[in-house]
Amino acid sequence: MDEFNEIFVQFFAVFGTLLFFIACIYLFYLVTKALKKYTVSQQIRKEKAEKSKTLGEVLKNHRIECKMTQEFVAEAIGVSRQAVSKWESGKSDPSTTNLLALADLFGISAEDLLKEVKEI
Repeated sequence: MDEFNEIFVQFFAVFGTLLFFIACIYLFYLVTKALKKYTVSQQIRKEKAEKSKTLGEVLKNHRIECKMTQEFVAEAIGVSRQAVSKWESGKSDPSTTNLLALADLFGISAEDLLKEVKEI
């Protein structure tokens, strides 16, 4: 009986170790897959942020050149100051209607405003 218990214990020790290694390999696979997905999506987010940031920089430069505050711009076109801040920081983009209103407020055509974005 002792011999049977010893074989039983050794079998489950080997089986447990094998199961542990399989779990580690699977965990490594999942982490690798997640990192690959994160790396690809990070590049896409970075490219989008650079494009949005460029528009934000153009808007901020025009606002400063016109000696306007974010509060004034927001009130003039009927949005919140936080919306103007998000546009300038590149966290979001203004709608077409708001972009036309901003161009009008800055005394520039929307086409010229967008050309500046492409030139940068």
